[in-house]
Amino acid sequence: MDIVYINKLRVDAVIGIYEWEKRIHQRLELDLEMGADIAHAALSDDIEDTLNYKAVAQRVNGFIQDHPFQLVETLAERVAALVREEFGVPWLRLRVSKPGAVKGARDVGVIIERGERK
Repeated sequence: MDIVYINKLRVDAVIGIYEWEKRIHQRLELDLEMGADIAHAALSDDIEDTLNYKAVAQRVNGFIQDHPFQLVETLAERVAALVREEFGVPWLRLRVSKPGAVKGARDVGVIIERGERK
């Protein structure tokens, strides 16, 4: 299995458990590693034959901006499900970080893997 990835996708989101967090946008950073077979695309040199990372990034960004979340965990699960279902990704690793959320730490967040890595 090959991997198509997106690193440091920055998205402004309404996320948090505190009332003040529900009234503002906070920056999140996402790293996605998505299982894909890129052999056919490599032969055809056609975007239609591969996992289009630009389309994934735009869809994920729009989804997060349209849905407020309380927990990073919930956001991660929903994004993982969206990417797997809408883009036919059999396996992914997703890292969601919330920079500046904890004093003294650069960022905090979660890393999840979903699906079968073949």
